[in-house]
Amino acid sequence: MAVQLRIGACLSLSGRFAQFGQQALRGLEAWHSLDGGAELLAENDRSDRRTLEAALPEVARRCDLLLGPYSTVLMRAAGRMAAEAGWLVWNHGGSGDDVEGAHPGYVVSVLTPTSRYAEPFLRYIAGEDRPRDLVIVHGLGSFGRQVADGAGMIARRLGIRAAIVDSDASLPPPGVSEEWDLFSAGVFEQDAELVGRAQQLPDPPRQICAIAAGVREFAGAVNDPEGVFGIAQWLPGSGHEVLLGPAEADFLGAYSGTTPDYPAVQAAAGAVLAAHCARLVGGTAREDLWAAAAALDTLTLFGGFRIDPRSGTQVKHDTALVRWTQGEPGPVSAPGSLATRIA
Repeated sequence: MAVQLRIGACLSLSGRFAQFGQQALRGLEAWHSLDGGAELLAENDRSDRRTLEAALPEVARRCDLLLGPYSTVLMRAAGRMAAEAGWLVWNHGGSGDDVEGAHPGYVVSVLTPTSRYAEPFLRYIAGEDRPRDLVIVHGLGSFGRQVADGAGMIARRLGIRAAIVDSDASLPPPGVSEEWDLFSAGVFEQDAELVGRAQQLPDPPRQICAIAAGVREFAGAVNDPEGVFGIAQWLPGSGHEVLLGPAEADFLGAYSGTTPDYPAVQAAAGAVLAAHCARLVGGTAREDLWAAAAALDTLTLFGGFRIDPRSGTQVKHDTALVRWTQGEPGPVSAPGSLATRIA
């Protein structure tokens, strides 16, 4: 395209999601500095649905390409608004299955959906010599329930004996053996609280995995992160090939601050893919962008990208398993290959 693309987003620069929304903005700024052919506009949605609903139409009006907000709850509102107004939203921040597949033709998702979040941890414990009972705890809201339900289905397919309970249940629940593992599926604060509570039990779980432990802020939210597993949408140092957008080293060099977590990289990947599709088709008409995205099978620094052309749900990207060691989250290899998914 001869003119610069204008890319806009509402991001949580304050409020409950601020630690992640601010990273997303820094990720977009790093991508912007490397791309050279785009303008960037970001508005603060304050982690609030009503603020988002008021701000998003103006951002959409002023931009050629529209990125979604951070969090499943805010992206749920953005997807609905996109379908009603005829926009295409590039979803980098809401992984809920219902969000990713709710509005075909209007939402393109780059994230592994919630139903597949737990897969690397479950493959890890399934490959151990002595698999134990697994307790899956979901927090309040649909995000945690979707992660937990997906974990339960994967556990059954792997032959893992699992119990799903809510965050108010006593731990371990009745019927669970003395040796048990814990998987916590909630928002950041819920996960951190549950991990701390589980570590103080008279008979604590042998292994703990929490969604929140996939980001560096987890170390400041619990007394002892050592040995805790986490789920991340991205980890630095993957070494995979990059076909679109900046290489990891270039992105990290342009990123302002300490090593980013996945919210920064998934936002940058959303911008990379949106800009690529617009340049490929030579315009920003929603139908053309959707067709380009639906035909794309590629790799960014975030990992694999391919959507289900019927729904817009991400089908190629995989989550990564991490474990906290000496104050740092590091990658853990699960037995077997995630390239061949559990059917």
